[in-house]
Formats: sequence, structure tokens, C-alpha cells
Amino acid sequence: MTEASTAPPPGMRLSGSSVLERLSRYPIATLFVLCFIAWLPGFFTLPPLDRDESRFAQASKQMIETGNYVDIRYSIGPRYKKPVGIYWMQAASTLAFSRPPYNEIWTYRLPSLIGGFIAVFLAYWCARAFAPPPTALIAAALIGFTVSLTAETKISKTDAVLLATVLGSQGLLMRAYLAARLKDYRTPSLWIALAGWAALAVGVLLKGPIIVAVLAVTIVGISLWDRDWKWLKTIYPIPGILVTLAIVLPWGIAIAFQSHGEFYQQSLGHDFAAKILGGQESHGAPPGYYLLLASFTLWPATLFVLPGLGSGVLHRADPVVRYLLAWAAGTWLLFEIVPTKLPHYVLPAYPAVAFLGALWALRDARESEDRWVRILRYAACVQFGLGVSALSIIPVLAPRYFGDGIDWWLAAGAGVAAVLGFSAVAALTMRKTLVAAMFAIAAAVLFYPVVVWGVAPRVQQIWMSPRAAVIVARYKQPDDPPVILAGYVEPSLIFLLGTDTRIESGKSAGEVGAVQGGLALVEDHERKDFLAELEAKGGSAKPIDELSGFNYTRGRRQHITFYRLTPAFEQTMPPDE
Repeated sequence: MTEASTAPPPGMRLSGSSVLERLSRYPIATLFVLCFIAWLPGFFTLPPLDRDESRFAQASKQMIETGNYVDIRYSIGPRYKKPVGIYWMQAASTLAFSRPPYNEIWTYRLPSLIGGFIAVFLAYWCARAFAPPPTALIAAALIGFTVSLTAETKISKTDAVLLATVLGSQGLLMRAYLAARLKDYRTPSLWIALAGWAALAVGVLLKGPIIVAVLAVTIVGISLWDRDWKWLKTIYPIPGILVTLAIVLPWGIAIAFQSHGEFYQQSLGHDFAAKILGGQESHGAPPGYYLLLASFTLWPATLFVLPGLGSGVLHRADPVVRYLLAWAAGTWLLFEIVPTKLPHYVLPAYPAVAFLGALWALRDARESEDRWVRILRYAACVQFGLGVSALSIIPVLAPRYFGDGIDWWLAAGAGVAAVLGFSAVAALTMRKTLVAAMFAIAAAVLFYPVVVWGVAPRVQQIWMSPRAAVIVARYKQPDDPPVILAGYVEPSLIFLLGTDTRIESGKSAGEVGAVQGGLALVEDHERKDFLAELEAKGGSAKPIDELSGFNYTRGRRQHITFYRLTPAFEQTMPPDE
């Protein structure tokens, strides 16, 4: 059986409009245009974000500055939390599109944007393993328009690229599984198998064992469900393992020697183990966290996910649905059980639930609907409506509390998008799923620019680092030593000011300032210790500017004073004769 002729699961008779049929003739072009519209706003204009984005970008910048592409450093210390994959990608894109001092953040985001496009294209390819083009197009679009993936394409981190590697690997596993379960289904070729294994290897270089865990829970779950492991023979395990080792081992061995084993001790022994055993860096949350958060992060796919899951449970005897349920449930439970939780961690589970939602959405509306699926459909309307409400509130409240007040056109744009969103809810209550999908996509296309293009520039209070960097540029003299930071030491400011920026406590900042002079940025909580130590060491400080804002990473307002320092040796130097 070829993929193009693969029949949908029993009870999943498909329907589609002429518009959808026409768009599905050019799936890659359609997905590219839709995602480009959703993802482009803010990609070039958003300032460096704290904290992970700026840490990744700064570490990649230091690779370029030092020419050392094996070791991973942040400021003066090692950054041994993640493998090297994303740093290589960010360094390559920055070298290609930037020049010293390499502080244009969009060049570091480029791998995430490209990874997002590849993820959506691979989502379509995965869905074509079991569904015709219209369903596969809807499934891939649901992934591309999620708040979570839309956000990740604008951030210089690992997760958009990681999702692409997960989909590449799952595409191989799914085809191997269906070939063992469906009559005349095409077995994956050697080249597809090796591509899937290569995706696994890249995923390991991006985020270590995470991709292995996601694939493992899917394999174990579906194999235990079927009580059969023989289907794994068709993924070419021996050549695949050799390809994986050939990609992963060179850097794996190099970093072991470079760091004298410290990389593995920190990344596996400290970072990974800490996330499994407890809530790392105050990011702990109980099970159920991702279910609560999904109303926003999975929006607008939430319109179809709950009824899709319910319909999937009813049709679990079908191999396609069974595999998707194993993928979704296994991955979701994996991240719910782990104590450390961040919104993007569960992203690898989203394709499976979106595929189930697309299968349900493309059913003929005239077919009978199970009572539980009908209940879940109404629950999905509520969940989707919560996401619409949240996105409607942001353009109204954010400028009021963190900017100069509400702009009428932002409120109007949010209102129009909200009308489109609730129109999708109304269509879904009447089981007009394709109409609902069109309204939902239209709402997302309007909401995202309103929030990112409209709101972000108007919440200046949260962009403390860019404002501080502008003030530093105004006062910095050509022969100044590196800037000293105390109290406010967010990675975004270090990225903007340069690698040699001094990160100190209040007391040590006073000690360093008494020796070198120059500029110091001191937050109020460190000011007393800073001034006392500076005076004790014989230096002096003259306040030249100040800055107030809201530090969103700490959830509190902060005030920074800018000082011009006179070092101790200038204070005691005798006058010229």
C-alpha cells in the first residue's frame, strides 16, 4: 500500500472543501506561506529574551570569538547543560549573516525559524503515512500555528529544531509499525531509515537523552500494547546505530577530553538528574501542569484536540490511532511525571494529539457522534475560548501595566481577532469543523501580529536590558575598561554589552571598580555594599543616570543606577609638577 492511497481508520471517512482540496495540491508551499505569516512578526524586532535565549546566544557568540567549537562557555565559566548542536547552528548562521560584535539576536534565532519550518514539513510527511493530503495539511497546520511552536521559532533555543528531529525519527518508526500491521503497506526503505536515525543523532546533539526518552516511551508503549516487538526489525537497527554513532561520537569524545569529563558530570549528573529528581531552578510543578497550560500553549489546535483524543480512544483498535495514542500518552505522561516543568518541554507530544485532532476534524459531519465525543467537543469549545480570552486580554492589559497605556487600535485588533476566534467556537458547536478551522486560523493570523508587533514595542518597562545598553553606549568612553554589573546581571544585558562584561556582587563590584574605574551599573539591592566597599578601597563613584523597569524573570520592579567610577590610584596619584 502506498502512502498516497492509505485509507483512514474505520469510522474516519473524510470530507473536505474545494478550497482545502486545492491547497492540498501544494502542501509545502501552503504550509510555508501560512507559517511565514504566523511566525515572522517579532522575529527581527524582539529584543534578546531572558534567560535561556540570551544564554544560548552568548555561548554561541563566544564560540565565534574564541574559535573553539568544541567547548561551550558562558561569560567566564563553562555552560555544560546541553550538547553542542544548537551552538554550532547559531554560530554558523551568525557568521553567515552578521559581523562583529555579533550582537544581532535574529541571526541566532535563524536555526529555530528554519527548524520550525522543517518540523511542519515533517509533520505533513508523518501524517501522509496514514492520511490523504487534506488531512495531512490540516494536521501540519495545527502544529505550525500553536502558540508554543510559534514562540519557539522566535527564540534562539533548541526546541523548534528538536521537534523537527523528533518528527523525523517518529516518521520512520510510524512507517515501520504500520508496515507490520497493515496489509500491503510499504516498508521503509534503507534511505528513509537512515534519515530517521540521522534525525535521532542530531536530536542527541541538541538536547542529549530527551529525544531518546520520547522515542523510547512510544516504542515501549505500543509494543507492550500489541505484545509484539518484531516490527522494530524493519528500521535497520545495525546501520542506523552506526550512523548515529558516526554523527554523535566525534564531538562526544572531543568534549570529554576538552572538559576532562566535566561536561558529562554537569549535563547528566547535575542538570539532567536534577530535573528528574526535583524542580530545578524553581521550575518545579505537580502533575497536571501541562494539561492546565495546554489551553494556551496548544492553542488554536485545542479546537480539535479533546474530541480527537476521545474519537481516538473509540477507534483504538486501528493501528494508526493506536500508535498516535501511544506517542501522545507516553510522551505527555513522561513530562508530567518529571518534577521540573517548563511550558516548552511537552512540545514533542503535540504532533500526535494534533494528528488525532485532524483525523476527527475531517470526518463527515453527518456521521453519528458518540456521546462522550460530543461532550469533549463542547469541552474543546470552552478550552479554545479560554485561549481566545487570554490572547484578547494581553493587548489591553500589558501596555497599561508595563507601558504608556492602552492604544485603541491594539484593543480593536484584539477585538476583531476575538470575534474570529469565537466564530470558530460557534462553528464547532454546529459541527462545521472546516469552517471552524478557517476561523481559528484567521484568529491566529491576526492575534500573533497584534501581540508581537503591536504590544511588544509598547511595554518598554520590561525591556530593561536594551534600555540599559543604550545608556551605556551614551556614556562609555573609548578607553573604558569592561562595564561592571551588580544586582541586575541578566544574560540579555551581557549579550548586548559584550563577553568581557564583569558580573559581580555589590561588594566585589566596589572592589573591582576601585581598581579599574569605568562604568558600573548597580541595582538598588547591591548599592549600599557597592558604595561602602568602593570607598573603603579608595575609589569614588559619580551617579550619571538611572533606569527603572520590571524584571520579568524575577517578577519584580528594579532600579539601576549608572556610575562613572574613579579608581583609587587616580585618587592618590600626586599632582604633576
